[in-house]
Amino acid sequence: MTTYQSRLRGREEVAEGTMAFHLEKPAGFQFKAGQYVDISLINPPETDSQGIVRSFSIASAPYENELLVVTRMRNSAFKRVLSVLPLGTEVKLEGPMGSFTLHKNRVKAAVFLAGGIGITPFLSMIRQAAEEKFPQLLYLFYSNRRPKDAAFLKDLEVLSQLNGNCAFIPSMSEMDKSKLDWQGERGFINREMLLRHMDGLKGPIYYVAGPPAMVAAMREMLTNAGVEEDDIRTEEFGGY
Repeated sequence: MTTYQSRLRGREEVAEGTMAFHLEKPAGFQFKAGQYVDISLINPPETDSQGIVRSFSIASAPYENELLVVTRMRNSAFKRVLSVLPLGTEVKLEGPMGSFTLHKNRVKAAVFLAGGIGITPFLSMIRQAAEEKFPQLLYLFYSNRRPKDAAFLKDLEVLSQLNGNCAFIPSMSEMDKSKLDWQGERGFINREMLLRHMDGLKGPIYYVAGPPAMVAAMREMLTNAGVEEDDIRTEEFGGY
């Protein structure tokens, strides 16, 4: 596994309790949209039992000149340190890793089912698809509790408008706890929601990313609908 040196270039809050971190893209670092990288802190001022290394899906696209990673902020030493590191601080990268990447058969549609922070690999895939003008149909279903919990909501709306082959379907499950107006889908992703936006469920390759319980529920829903196991690819995002 190749190790690289990088530096923190910037950070920002992209949803309530969710931060994005901009990193220098090391010379020679190449990856496929959907892959992830391990980030190690170098001599951090504090540590805990969870250690100084975390795995992050790369949210930026391969064609971009920086690396973007996004995380829910938890009360761990790693994330406390990352949230206050001075810009320019050096970190270590190891990777890229993972096979959660878009299939090469552009005739076969892809359906992305994202829950919360599970949006990150799909953001990379959709950005790259727009850049390379992929001809394949992409459907992105993105589930959150409220709009303010949904990272990159506006960016994804713009990307889907730029790419006529990409349908973006965000859904909110707790709009009763939000004061914002919402005209889109409500509730959790289910078979009925998919069929409102697709002609049928058999045929595409499905990619599911989100919390473990969400991933398990989506797999069960798809298999019960007759989707072949070989057409379902998953990635779980733990809460550490």
